[in-house]
Amino acid sequence: MNSGPTTTGLQDNDVIADIGSACLLMRARLISRVVERIYDEELRAFGFGSAQFALLVAIHQMAPATRADIGRFMHLDRSTLTRHLKVLLSEGWAEEINEGADGRSRPVALTTDGLVLLQKAVPAWQAAQKKADTLLGNDSVMGITNRIISSGRMIKQFLSDIPLAGPAQADDGPRLLAGVRSTEIA
Repeated sequence: MNSGPTTTGLQDNDVIADIGSACLLMRARLISRVVERIYDEELRAFGFGSAQFALLVAIHQMAPATRADIGRFMHLDRSTLTRHLKVLLSEGWAEEINEGADGRSRPVALTTDGLVLLQKAVPAWQAAQKKADTLLGNDSVMGITNRIISSGRMIKQFLSDIPLAGPAQADDGPRLLAGVRSTEIA
């Protein structure tokens, strides 16, 4: 067993230093946490965070939808989806409905209270959007948004190779930003 530094070891340290300063994964995770915190702070007054807000929006877009459909759409594993959905159900913002139930699962839809809450949260969402836009810069936000929209097929293929909550749906990539135009990001 080799216990001392080697030429390869020194080269590995250089690569590791490069990873620390240029790794897309590390940068994306940092940006994600910071942006999520912005939304969490703005939405806190409504009794939920960014994860529940995103789930409310997804349910509104898809309703009625089964838990499996929502999990695939949001690319969430079952336990994460259940944890966030439990809050929505217990607060009365969403409900399981009998319409479309197949015996194995019951679809989920927003309640009137959930829709009203979502509508009331729009100004907080807009404030969070503005803060995130200021932090990242309008060009960056528009670039990221346009890249996601334009590369929907690439994202769909990539996501289909990653089994998180089930196989990706054929239109997951474009649906991530369904109805959002780059001019609406500001």
